[in-house]
Amino acid sequence: MGKVKREVPELNSSSTADIAFLLLVFFLMTTSMAVNKGLARRLPPPVPAEQKTEDLKVKERNVFVVLINSNDQLLVQGEYTDVAELKEKAKEFIKNEDNAENLPEKEVIEVDYFGNVSVTKNHVISLQNDRGTSYSAYIEVQNELVAAYNELRNDLAKAKFAKTYDELQEDQQKAIQKIYPQKISEAEPKNYGGKK
Repeated sequence: MGKVKREVPELNSSSTADIAFLLLVFFLMTTSMAVNKGLARRLPPPVPAEQKTEDLKVKERNVFVVLINSNDQLLVQGEYTDVAELKEKAKEFIKNEDNAENLPEKEVIEVDYFGNVSVTKNHVISLQNDRGTSYSAYIEVQNELVAAYNELRNDLAKAKFAKTYDELQEDQQKAIQKIYPQKISEAEPKNYGGKK
């Protein structure tokens, strides 16, 4: 006796494309896109027309100059420096623990939770790069500078509140930000030397 071949009934697939389209639309509408990529920087406010140029001058001791040339070499405060040393140098500058005369001026301000605190309120980290600087070197330097602020804030949070900075309440974080305000100024790229 021969085997009888059974036919498998066909499925109606005419609506498959419609279902796929509806699923695509559903996922596009319900999925959120991560848009917080890139560097978070604020531009300084425009200078009022009536402000005098003398008011704009920043004392040299309050500026921490970081230059990156086209060979990705780092010049910090006039000295060639390895990127691995940048964070500690920046922390020393921002903190000015011993109120050294070559570091930023200290000013006493009142801060919630801390009372009167002596801080380097007017310090600025000036980051300048060459047009030929590689993107990876630029980002590496940025990360080290931001890490300096993050470590200082974290250390202070642990000392005062026995918590990390991220675990603090918003008003506690703002108090610490008043003591260590993040001030990184980025200048327009120039040609400092190295490759042309």
